[in-house]
Amino acid sequence: MTKRNAVFPANRHALYEAHGYSAAIRSDDLLFVSGQVGSRADGSPEPDFKAQVELAFANLEATLKAAGCTFDDIVDVTTFHTDPENQFATIMDVKNRIFTEKPYPNWTAIGVNWLAGFDFEIKVIARISK
Repeated sequence: MTKRNAVFPANRHALYEAHGYSAAIRSDDLLFVSGQVGSRADGSPEPDFKAQVELAFANLEATLKAAGCTFDDIVDVTTFHTDPENQFATIMDVKNRIFTEKPYPNWTAIGVNWLAGFDFEIKVIARISK
């Protein structure tokens, strides 16, 4: 069995250790990124929703960078929202600043009732450039 090839950003947040998971796993030319949330360095949620979404994208960017990827390498996105109807405009504002050119990645948005104290989470699959 091949051992997992874990990827972590330079400034790992406390949630990885507290909950026992990797930020991402590299498999050949694909990077599977765990759900990124708007957590501060100590693992606590950023209370302001827009700042939480921006921080989740910043945490995602740091994880991508650790694997040599950028937002342009993302092929699939899944997001989780605790109040999709009221949060959608804020999330789209941040998303549209990051994904500015077509073709956009696949995107699936899922409404949930619990995210361990967070209100937004994003997980992706990216292709690692050769």
